[in-house]
Amino acid sequence: MALAHPPGGRHGLASRTNAGPSSALIWLVRLALALVFVLNVSCAFAFIARPWLYTPGFELSGVAGETLVRGLGILFLMWNATYPLALVHPWRYRWLFAIVLVQQAIGLLGEAWLLWALPAGHAALAASGRRFVAFDGAALALMLASFGALALAGRHSRRQGITPAGDHPPRTPPADGPAPPAPVDVGRA
Repeated sequence: MALAHPPGGRHGLASRTNAGPSSALIWLVRLALALVFVLNVSCAFAFIARPWLYTPGFELSGVAGETLVRGLGILFLMWNATYPLALVHPWRYRWLFAIVLVQQAIGLLGEAWLLWALPAGHAALAASGRRFVAFDGAALALMLASFGALALAGRHSRRQGITPAGDHPPRTPPADGPAPPAPVDVGRA
């Protein structure tokens, strides 16, 4: 006599092919997030470790300039504190991935505004601003494409009634268990 297995498989787990976004897509999204994260953090450590190399690009000098550049490096680290959890599981923590996108968009818009508002005669500062805008614009585009692909894959999975990897189906009380209490209308009591 053959034993029948539950729909989710022998161990009650969804099969890999029906577990929401594919494993390959999850790894591509991780790669996109990791690329931006590594570049951001390497820039942060460079600003912190050797700020004198970067002060001329901000039209700064001396101890004040080095301190400001180090401060930017620390801010970059703080900005990137949201990436690791989204890197671990971009589908499960897609809400955090969305926050990463908002942070990136704020950075890009702020940098573009600073560049636009910069008066003539600041070639080095303008060149630094253009580099920041170019990098953050490309990073935002890459991460938006990754997030969009993830969202589409999840939407496709939900249409088919598949529980995406990392999500859990809603729990329902057993059929023979007690019914939950009826809600009380406080306004009429």
